[in-house]
Amino acid sequence: MKDFFSKLLTGMSIGIVVALIPNALLGEILKLLIPHYPVLQHLFDITVFVMSLLPVMIGVMVGITFKLTPIQTASIGIASMVGSGAVQKTADGLFALQGIGIVINTGVTAALAVLFVQLVGDRLKEYSILLIPALSILIPGMLGYLLLPFMKKSTGLLGQVVAHLTTLQPVVMGAVIAVVFCLIILSPISTVGVATVIMLSGIGSGAANLGIVATGVGLAIASYKANSLGTALAHVLGSPKIQMKNFFMKPQIAFPMIITAAILGGLAGVLNIQGTPYSAGFGLSGLVGPLNYINLADGGWTIENITIMLSTFLVLPIVLNIGLIYVFSRKLKMIKANDYKLDFE
Repeated sequence: MKDFFSKLLTGMSIGIVVALIPNALLGEILKLLIPHYPVLQHLFDITVFVMSLLPVMIGVMVGITFKLTPIQTASIGIASMVGSGAVQKTADGLFALQGIGIVINTGVTAALAVLFVQLVGDRLKEYSILLIPALSILIPGMLGYLLLPFMKKSTGLLGQVVAHLTTLQPVVMGAVIAVVFCLIILSPISTVGVATVIMLSGIGSGAANLGIVATGVGLAIASYKANSLGTALAHVLGSPKIQMKNFFMKPQIAFPMIITAAILGGLAGVLNIQGTPYSAGFGLSGLVGPLNYINLADGGWTIENITIMLSTFLVLPIVLNIGLIYVFSRKLKMIKANDYKLDFE
C-alpha cells in the first residue's frame, strides 16, 4: 500500500509540474505585455489551455510511474479527465474547460484506474486496444465522476473553515491562514480552488500567498543538495506540490516552512499585505503574489511598497527558511537533504 501511494503521488507531482509551469512562468509577465503586444494574447491563452490538461497529465504520469503499457497509460489519462470535473457541458450543448478540475478527485480516479487495469491485466489479450479505453471510462472514470460532488463538497467545507479564520484578529488570522495554505499546497487539494470557492481576498489572500511562498522557497533551499538546481527552482516557479510524496511519507520535512509561513502570515496582518482570490493560491509562480500586492497597495509602485514586497516575498522567506532548516537539520537532527529527493527520471 505504501508503495502504491508513493507511486501515485509521484505521478501526480510530475503531472502538476508539467501542466502548471508554463502558465506559472509566463502568465503574469504576458499580462503585462499583452496591452502593448496584443499578439501575445494567443500565447497566454495556450498556457491557460495547457493548465486544463492537468487531469490528463496526472493520469498519464501515474501510468508511467506504475510502468503500465501504453494503452493502459493512455486509458488512465482519459479516465482521470472524466473524474476531474475539468470539463463541463454548457446550456448550449457545448463542452467547456473549467480550470484544472478537482485535483484530489483526479488523483482518486487515477488510483481507481490503475487498480482496474492491474486487475484486468493481460486477460483481454489482442482485444485490449478496443476494450481497455472504453472500460476505463465506464468503470473507474464514472466512479470518479460519481465521487466528484462529494469531493467538491469536502473542498467547500475546507474553504468554509479558512473563511472563518478571516474573522479573527488580523495578525493571528494571517499566521493561521498562512500555515493552512502551507499545508494545502503540499496536498492534492488545489489552493486556487479553495481560495476561489471562498472568494478569499484582502489580508487573508495576502497571508495565504505568503504561506505558499514560505513553502516554495523553503523546499527549494532544503532540496537543492538532493536535486538539480532546476528541480529546486520548480518548487518556487512551479508548485511545491511536487514534494507531496515526500511530505506524506515524512511530514517533518515541512516544519521549517510551517514556522516561516506563520511568521510571514502574521506580517501580512501587520503590513496590510493584500491579494485577490486568484492570487491567493499561487505564491511566487509567475510573480502572481508580489505583483497583485503592488497593484492593491496604496500608492502602487512606491519605494516603501517595493521594499515591503521584496522583504516579505523574497528576503524574509530565504533568511527564515535558511535559519530554520539549519536548526532542524543540524541541531535537532529531524530532517536531512535526502528527505527531499525527487526522482523524475
